[in-house]
Parts: sequence; structure tokens; C-alpha cells
Amino acid sequence: MTDDELIAAARGAAEHSYSPYSQFAVGAALRFADGSVVTGTNIENASYGLALCAETVAVSKAMADGVRGGLEAIAVTGPGTAPITPCGRCRQVLNELAQLGGTDPEILCVGPDSVRRVRLSQLLPDAFGPASLV
Repeated sequence: MTDDELIAAARGAAEHSYSPYSQFAVGAALRFADGSVVTGTNIENASYGLALCAETVAVSKAMADGVRGGLEAIAVTGPGTAPITPCGRCRQVLNELAQLGGTDPEILCVGPDSVRRVRLSQLLPDAFGPASLV
């Protein structure tokens, strides 16, 4: 799957967003070394703190399906005029999955007219993860 297809998958996921409070529909798509792609969208809750980010939903789906390694790239899309990046919580959740496979995935932070490419380690330097517990 190409980066453009990964971005399209993230945009498609955003179409299923449940974001009645913020109206900020986010989509995420995770690409793995075996070619599989897992998507997620944000799911808000009337109790705002219980909302789920798109990246967290995608990671949860991957983990529930037994995917534990080979995370190569993540595309994150949302509304607005600038590319968006994963929030701090999502960076940590993505890091956990990445460390299980020993990868440093590229994050495609997608805006309407541009894509910012950055490695997860750049967004979350000196990350705490499974290797920190050894």
C-alpha cells in the first residue's frame, strides 16, 4: 500500500467519526510490514475524558487482532488548514506498539494540502515503553 493509499484509508476512517461535541473528525491508518492496514476514528463521549482518539482505536483494533509487530507507518488526518499530529497520549500508545516490533514508524501528519513526515521517535523522544521495564 502506498502512502497515498494509506492517507486515503485514514480519510475514509474519519468519515465514520463520532464527534458530535467537537465536530473534529479524525482518522488514522496503521500500515504493517506484512501489508496489512488497520484504521480507526475518534469516538467522543458526553463525559469528555472518556473520548477515544483515532490512533488509540486503531492500535486497539490491531492488538485485538493479534498484531504485535512490524508497524511501519501511520497516517493521521483531520479537519482544519494544517497537518495534525497525534496527541501526547496517542504518541505513547503508538510507541508501545512500535516497541513491541522494534520499529520507529513514520507518521504522516496530513492536512488538506500537505503532508508532514516525521518519525515517532521525533514526536516522542526518550520514550518510556516495554524496553524501559527490563
